[in-house]
Amino acid sequence: MEFQAVVMAVGGGSRMMDLTSSIPKALLPVGNKPLIWYPLNLLEQAGFEEVIVVTTKEVQKMLNLETKLKLDIVCIADEADMGTADSLRHIHQKIKTDVLVLSCDLITNVALHEVVDLFRAHDATLAMLMKKACEPTEPVPGQKGKKKLVEQRDFIGVDSTGKRLLFMANEADLDEEIIIKRSILQKHSRMHIRTGLMDAHLYCLKKYVIDFLVENRSFTSIRSELIPYLVRKQFSSPGPLQQGQGNKEQDEKKKDQKSLDIYTFMKDDNLFDLDADNYWWNNHRGDMNEIFHGRKVCCYVHIMKERLCYRVNTLGQYIEANRQVPKMLPILCPEEPLVHSTAQIMDKYLVGSDSIVGASTQCGEKTAIKHSVIGSACMIKDKVKITNCIIMNSVRIEEGCNLQNCVVCHNAVIEKGADIKDCLIGNSQHLEPKSKHINEVIMGTEQLMEI
Repeated sequence: MEFQAVVMAVGGGSRMMDLTSSIPKALLPVGNKPLIWYPLNLLEQAGFEEVIVVTTKEVQKMLNLETKLKLDIVCIADEADMGTADSLRHIHQKIKTDVLVLSCDLITNVALHEVVDLFRAHDATLAMLMKKACEPTEPVPGQKGKKKLVEQRDFIGVDSTGKRLLFMANEADLDEEIIIKRSILQKHSRMHIRTGLMDAHLYCLKKYVIDFLVENRSFTSIRSELIPYLVRKQFSSPGPLQQGQGNKEQDEKKKDQKSLDIYTFMKDDNLFDLDADNYWWNNHRGDMNEIFHGRKVCCYVHIMKERLCYRVNTLGQYIEANRQVPKMLPILCPEEPLVHSTAQIMDKYLVGSDSIVGASTQCGEKTAIKHSVIGSACMIKDKVKITNCIIMNSVRIEEGCNLQNCVVCHNAVIEKGADIKDCLIGNSQHLEPKSKHINEVIMGTEQLMEI
């Protein structure tokens, strides 16, 4: 087994609490499939047979997936405040090989081998996936007039090939200027600094990185702490390994030091003892200065130019993903039609080809559905118009309603003649007949986020 796969499904979705206050983030329906299905399907299609899923007891109880994968589910206590690095540390005894880590909120049709091959070819410490960030194309329900959260930009430095990751910093951590270390520029005189890239939260990591995390408990986050550390360590001295210390002395140092260097955990493959010019294996076309730049930590990035890639970590991205997924599902699940075989639709020609209708849903006469996702077991009466909407499971919509650009959560009831635009309607909410709502978030008090 070359890789073990880990899917992180612990996060509570703090940036989309209007949805996740009542539905765990990992189980939010996207194209009528739980969000966690997408990274698991990606792994299954790539040939993985087993996956470790780190999640909560709540998700475990509700998780009901049709998958050929053997899922090793590890639960984190609900009260535990654990980041992604903490979660890896929590399961370290299960990790026996290099590891592929994915977030449960990743939806992509990337050719996974492109990231893995990059990791293999360069014997990398880290290989990660990025893509140009895309803003949602439609207004976000209930957000009009609210101050838009300004995202802090990442500054990503890559070499001339666009694959070697040389520099990584967030705007929040910088002063008024970007400072590049001389040691980087001495080796890479030309560096491309890019902004507007989205970290897909898909990482290939060496086994020794997990060993390093176990002993270095100051790291809580893979994305904001571990990755920047690894990128920086590419251009710092390996320390004890270069000084020719014996194994016993290194072992003692491991025991005594509280905060250890990543190089301490690398296997003794004598890389640092070899002459660069005489090293027998060379994947750098004769120039061994790159791999023998006094370093062995090396980080790479695969930047997607085509295909779809979404991080479903905001309400806007959740809506955008549901709009794009109908393009992906015929490829991911060719045996499943977008309109379920058990759905009862009176006028099928009024259902757009880019819409999804779930199992056992009933649609009455002259009901039009365009650019929308309709969940299972919904009851939609006659003369209803639904455009650019996400309707979750067991929703009832009475005759003559008009819904545009809305998200309607499970078990909601919308009475006859209601006119709703740009709204988010929470679980089990009841809207009165002929009511009109524009740009509202309609939630029960028990679903509101505590501050």
